[in-house]
Amino acid sequence: MTSSVPRLVVAAPSSGSGKTTVATGLMAAFAARGLAVSPHKVGPDYIDPGYHALATGRVGRNLDAYLCGPELVAPLFLHGARGCDIAVVEGVMGLYDGAAGEGELASTAHVAKLLRAPVVLVVDASSQSRSVAALVHGFASWDPQVRVGGVILNKVGSDRHESLLREALDASGVPVLGVLRRAPQVDTPSRHLGLVPVAERRSAAVDAVGAMAAQVAQGCDLGALEALARSAGALPGGSAPWTPPTPSAEKRAPVVAVAGGSAFTFSYAEHTELLTAAGAEVVTFDPLRDEQLPEGTAGLVVGGGFPEVYAGELSANERLREAVAGLALSGAPVAAECAGLLYLCRELDGQPMCGVLDATARMTERLTLGYRDAVAVGDSSLAAAGTRMRGHEFHRTVVEPGAGAAPAWGVRTPARRVEGFVQQGVHASYLHTHWASEPGVARRFVERCRTS
Repeated sequence: MTSSVPRLVVAAPSSGSGKTTVATGLMAAFAARGLAVSPHKVGPDYIDPGYHALATGRVGRNLDAYLCGPELVAPLFLHGARGCDIAVVEGVMGLYDGAAGEGELASTAHVAKLLRAPVVLVVDASSQSRSVAALVHGFASWDPQVRVGGVILNKVGSDRHESLLREALDASGVPVLGVLRRAPQVDTPSRHLGLVPVAERRSAAVDAVGAMAAQVAQGCDLGALEALARSAGALPGGSAPWTPPTPSAEKRAPVVAVAGGSAFTFSYAEHTELLTAAGAEVVTFDPLRDEQLPEGTAGLVVGGGFPEVYAGELSANERLREAVAGLALSGAPVAAECAGLLYLCRELDGQPMCGVLDATARMTERLTLGYRDAVAVGDSSLAAAGTRMRGHEFHRTVVEPGAGAAPAWGVRTPARRVEGFVQQGVHASYLHTHWASEPGVARRFVERCRTS
């Protein structure tokens, strides 16, 4: 059985070339043509998928060959693209940039090969003319298994500049599928961890996505891009790495509360699907607005985001902080990642938090960033001792624990260390993990919700 979802990978020679603008604009432009568009992002980034979701009306999904393993990239893609007319995959960093020290692993090129998908190369042409041909030729010929099917020239200054670029590329064998002029109106604001999430600026984000769509529709050959997508090779069909839940009258569906809202926007779509597949009733709540946990909450998941930006508001919601502390004290399962870890601490930048963990957190100037190999140090509500998972760290905070804290993970960075907290039913850590790589963690968590 094979699947032939038309698909494109939008890549670039380096970060800052305009991948997000082109990929998001292309998704929105295809959707405006009446196509059901499946949006995807290479790597662990949580923010770009929010813009993709605005562009397509479908949840944005990540394809990370490091976190999930290369063997799951195609199944996860097919799971997300089911029923769609076309898929657009936004790359990460430069086309051939992968996990540090791991060769091509988790690079955009690696994912393109795993998906048997053609690549559209977005080139920032603002400071070059004839040299663009050498650049494109190098990227197109570096790996014969990567098919660069076209180039989109970004930040072109004038008609004369465009003519010079097109003339140079005529002999490259790589067709020009679009030319975009400099357009500051499509820029999106950034801060210490990248773009500002959609949830924090929805109205402005809608306008920005509309501007991206208009720019791409005007400057790109959408027909040629769609034809290129349809030239993608067939992928072996198959089911997702988990199965839908089977209703059972014998087992109750425990309520798992999942933090959302502007402060907690970092979550992979598959996590709630895995919890549902394991038999949970997933209910989302907003720690900035809701003063109580959802009725009947038996377990709590608090993912990543920007609690440091909202520390004052999170702290002011004292009733919810007390409810979270009470749930944790009861022994109920609580899984927290990065921002969730900070929320469970006694305080964050001097602002009282939930006080579940004997630890304080604060912002720093130092960025901690990178993939991690981890093994569960002991049993917890999320993982049995010895469970191996891969994770990703991305933060500018430090947590200073009190005495006697039990760690969650043993981590190999280059140096070995322990990380996180296990306390009663609480599993809290800086590591962002993708549960599709180890669906048993969701099943274990839900079962603990039933029995705690």
